Amino acid sequence: MHFSSDDAWFGGWRGPSILRAEAGRLTHVGRWVDDDTTGRDIAGHVAGAVLAPFTDSHVHLGLVDPTLLRDGGIGRVLDLGWDPAVSSSWPARGAASDSTWPEISIAGGLHSAPGGYPARSGWAPPEAALPIVGDDDVAPAVKRAQDAGASVLKITLNTDAGPVWDDALLARVVDEAHAIGLPVVAHAQGLGQVRRAARARVDVLAHTPWSERLDDDLLADLSGTMTWISTLAIHSDSGDGSGRGAAFETAVDNLARFHALGGHVLYGTDLGNGPLPIGLNAAELEGLSMAGLDLDAILHALTPGSSDPGFDSRLVMRLPSRPGRIADLAAARVQSTAELARSAE
Repeated sequence: MHFSSDDAWFGGWRGPSILRAEAGRLTHVGRWVDDDTTGRDIAGHVAGAVLAPFTDSHVHLGLVDPTLLRDGGIGRVLDLGWDPAVSSSWPARGAASDSTWPEISIAGGLHSAPGGYPARSGWAPPEAALPIVGDDDVAPAVKRAQDAGASVLKITLNTDAGPVWDDALLARVVDEAHAIGLPVVAHAQGLGQVRRAARARVDVLAHTPWSERLDDDLLADLSGTMTWISTLAIHSDSGDGSGRGAAFETAVDNLARFHALGGHVLYGTDLGNGPLPIGLNAAELEGLSMAGLDLDAILHALTPGSSDPGFDSRLVMRLPSRPGRIADLAAARVQSTAELARSAE
């Protein structure tokens, strides 16, 4: 069906728009005016602004209640590590038409050197830590992740919490994932680990780097090849932005310079890591603003894959009007595309 809206975001603001909802896809058809003469059968009008679902690109659903996310303003998540035997069922559960869960993509388990993070972390079930010992283990491990429904391969390079692969095995893992079409997301923590991830052609960092201030030459290289997931609010005492210390300052500085060079940034919170709010995190948005992201850049970070002309989703966001301030995003509400169509009057 076709309907009109006061405004719409499809990788940028489109103004008054004609939208089409069909088979789980929302498409921007064109600009709408009151005396529309396109000949389309317009079923009705939706007041306010329509956007792609806000996405938290770093969560651990096994540590939170997923049914609370939609009421908190999050319609889509990327789970970056849990027992794959459990998480493999989550995408289908999130896709069901009557689901109260957000839409879900998963990484499955976290691949590391034997004894590497998160094997001794305490937060992850033992089944979430997937060691790769040598070359013979690589292809089967990557294939198991794909067979379990992973849309990305999660690896860990955390010298603060255990051993890591040597450069050769790291490159072998990344190359194997790329060969079967899986982007690689790395937890890179400890001196030099971001540079190692870059040399191995890792696609995404699960966290904005905070272990060290990255040099400008490295950032210039990363800005053209890598995506960073923000996770700034974890560097505070309570997840609300208070008690910030050196790790937060280093992360914001790195992110600000990465963004200024054109680096691609995604909104993510590491939900489940400490007392973070379930839903859109005001402290995370504030951190992004401190790193120089304006409102439109934050919307890009919140709505990956929403560029014109459309996006696949059973969920959308509704705002009373085009936001003028970052704080206005708190008014966004998640709706199904079916509910959106029914609301057209």
